[in-house]
Amino acid sequence: MAAAPTGTPGQEPELTFTGTTPYEDYVRASVLSGLQEPLSDDPGEMVFLVTTQVMELWFTVLVHEWRTACEALRKDDLPVAMAALGRSVRELESLNASWKPLAHLTPAQFNSYRSALGEASGFQSAMHRRMEFLLGDKSAAMLVPHRGAPQVHAELEQALREPGLYDEVLRYLARQGHAIPEAVLHRDVSGLYTPDPGVEAVWQRVYAGDQGSDACRLGEVLTEIAELVWRWRNDHLVATRRAMGAKRGTGGSSGVAWLEKRAAKSVFPELWTARSHV
Repeated sequence: MAAAPTGTPGQEPELTFTGTTPYEDYVRASVLSGLQEPLSDDPGEMVFLVTTQVMELWFTVLVHEWRTACEALRKDDLPVAMAALGRSVRELESLNASWKPLAHLTPAQFNSYRSALGEASGFQSAMHRRMEFLLGDKSAAMLVPHRGAPQVHAELEQALREPGLYDEVLRYLARQGHAIPEAVLHRDVSGLYTPDPGVEAVWQRVYAGDQGSDACRLGEVLTEIAELVWRWRNDHLVATRRAMGAKRGTGGSSGVAWLEKRAAKSVFPELWTARSHV
């Protein structure tokens, strides 16, 4: 950020540019602020729309960070992977804070513009789906809503067939000498990740050993991510329950019932169950 004018000659900020400002050229602020097109007359719709768009930007950043971590882990470059994962923890905290403007909507307030959403629903977000695929929650059925957008569909299909973040972590641990089961290492990565007792045993040994080891530090940053993803899902559930109760969601989802199922799922499950045996 540029410093405020101090009054000292030669220290004032540059105010004259031949075209748009360098800030505009870099941030594209006018593009961002021109993307809001509320479909109702209710002034509350604006914050709903902007908050949703902000969430989409955070999804984009998180996908970038986790793909960066995956690439680094494939190269056994743990420092780069840990840096990306550490950044993603702070970014998840910011994503979760995005719920605050919507967390206290009453049914009447939400109903004042809900009809403007039509069949739009958060589960249709392609970037959020890529984020979930990276977390190991994969389903080919979730590509169906994107068949009408060939590029988006192709990107999601690629993400479905690529190893997720946890897959890359387990492969990295195996190369470091940890006894990850062969069935896990060679599983069909396009399917939903399911817990394995052999992986649980690896994490149990990691946490019973040197707390400063690379594996333990990696396990802890993954646990931070998993906890924040759970909080994201739970905050979504609570905000929805406050705003619309148990009514059916837009886009044909079951609303709260769908979100309750999502909130009940553990990310990186053996990291949690192993703790009971340490």
